[in-house]
Amino acid sequence: MDLKGKTVVLTGASTGIGAATALELSRAGCNLVLTSRRLEKLEALASTLPGPSVLLAADIAEAGTPEQLLALAKEGFGRADVVVNNAGVMAVGTMDTIDLDAVSYMIRVNFEAVVRSSYVFAREFRSQSSGAIINVSSISAYLISRAGGVYGGLKHGLEAFTQSLRIELAGTGVKVGTIAPGSTSSEMFDKMMAAAKVENPVALDPEDIARAIRFMLEQPDRANIARLALYPQGEAY
Repeated sequence: MDLKGKTVVLTGASTGIGAATALELSRAGCNLVLTSRRLEKLEALASTLPGPSVLLAADIAEAGTPEQLLALAKEGFGRADVVVNNAGVMAVGTMDTIDLDAVSYMIRVNFEAVVRSSYVFAREFRSQSSGAIINVSSISAYLISRAGGVYGGLKHGLEAFTQSLRIELAGTGVKVGTIAPGSTSSEMFDKMMAAAKVENPVALDPEDIARAIRFMLEQPDRANIARLALYPQGEAY
């Protein structure tokens, strides 16, 4: 895909991987539709981008948000070409410490919202015989931990759903895949490391993931990267 002039919808755009991806794709010549819950963060990000963007402050867990994003892409740029479902939250803990309300919200954001967004944009992309869907997963999809079962389970389910959608859309001109980062520096990761009193943790930079997403999108029409896993060098699992 030649990214120049393409319109990319990006969720969870305000910080971390989302913000880095917005900058990387803006530099590639993309028009951007950016969403997160914090308008002030979106506005600060948009002011740093070299290309055009439109913003939507919204909760991706709300059922109507994907349709709003598609409508905004059409209104602002005439069409949508790519959706990167990056928004995510993390709730971990043992059966005795886990916050069940936080788990419920995580299920809505990390799985239900991604499924809804994927289907909304898949239907649109199929109708125009082109497009790309990238769902941000995690290496936790294939790791078992005593306190991360729901988070890992959701990412595992996301991998299965995304590959099923890829198979369903094979031959339509629509590409579908997941990117599974290892430990990556972010607000969420940094808070976890601080709470665990881990000094100098091994981690990727968000820009590493952003470049990998661009790499996935820039493959020729005949190629679809179904899953890309990116580990920090030195992460030993």
